[in-house]
Amino acid sequence: MEDRSQYLKLMGACLALTLPLEFAYRARVWRRPRRLARALVPTLAIFVPWDILAFRAGHWRLNPQYSSGVELPGGLPLDELAFFVAVPICALLSYEAVGNGLAGKHPWSRPTR
Repeated sequence: MEDRSQYLKLMGACLALTLPLEFAYRARVWRRPRRLARALVPTLAIFVPWDILAFRAGHWRLNPQYSSGVELPGGLPLDELAFFVAVPICALLSYEAVGNGLAGKHPWSRPTR
């Protein structure tokens, strides 16, 4: 069975599953765009050119049955760009939520004396 949007759906699911951490654990990833940019810009600056070179050289490819087939300038698949955006956001949401949870900074925590 072919599902050409499966890769993009997976990236969307990752974001959808970690988004509640923004509210449940006050991750505040979306409220701090500079911090989010510091997570995304280096990732994109390093891995997008690397992937473009890998795709052009034939060292890397996506299964056409499960990827959108949409190519961005340079030959980078849209699905790969989605990966390079979604994964750092999910990681940052998780990191902030764990840190806030360990520090007792979640909405249902009681103040300590």
